[in-house]
Amino acid sequence: MTYSTIRFEKENKVARVTFCRPEIHNAFNSTMISEMTDVFARIEKDDSIRVVLLTGEGKSFCAGADLNWMRGVIKQTFEENLAESLALAECFHKIYTSRRPVIGRINGSAIGGGTGFVAVCDVAVAARSAKFSFSEVKIGIVPAVIGPYVIRKMGEGKARELFITGERMNADRAHDVGLINKVVDDNQLDREVDALIKSILSSGPEAVAMAKKLVSEVPGMRPSEFKTYTAEMIAKLRVSDEGQEGMDAFLNKRKPKWVVED
Repeated sequence: MTYSTIRFEKENKVARVTFCRPEIHNAFNSTMISEMTDVFARIEKDDSIRVVLLTGEGKSFCAGADLNWMRGVIKQTFEENLAESLALAECFHKIYTSRRPVIGRINGSAIGGGTGFVAVCDVAVAARSAKFSFSEVKIGIVPAVIGPYVIRKMGEGKARELFITGERMNADRAHDVGLINKVVDDNQLDREVDALIKSILSSGPEAVAMAKKLVSEVPGMRPSEFKTYTAEMIAKLRVSDEGQEGMDAFLNKRKPKWVVED
């Protein structure tokens, strides 16, 4: 399937999803939201994919909402706005809950809703030239739909500050507040991302999926819940085919079968 606002490529167990509207800094509209939701649904069903790379074409990662789309939003009823907002919420949730690890290759600026796509990545690596801002308050709205993911990633204190001020941040500041995992010089971005992909492909795919699930679900549990939950998780993984293979490979000093060779 081909898309009009994004590009989907797959090679060597890596899926690459690229925002493809460089002429407007990869700003999103209802079509892009629908296409992103669709492509991540496809990725979820494809067992040959073990890592997803999310990036932008051109100089920007994602500049937030398309201005032309916003002109239409102004004229919509509450019910119409709610439907479009729910579609965007579903898009972010689909990415965030993907069993596949999602790497954000932040090649340029991420503004407004564009920062939401950064926040739902498991690991986000940014070029030093990138800029960031939760700019919604500057036009009288708030980063509501992306809020749950940004707050989880940065914590309430930093989110309060940056949601209220709409401060424009450079990449180092975005790293300091926890939105970005790592900042590298622009010419080192691909090298850093490739190294990260290689590291993930050396890990058990089921273990990676369960690691994501563990981090997502445990913080909301009471001790009486997480003690049983975590004990059952590790017990199931130990007796699973992947766990048995991994432990046997370790004990016999060989590479497990899932490792992707160069």
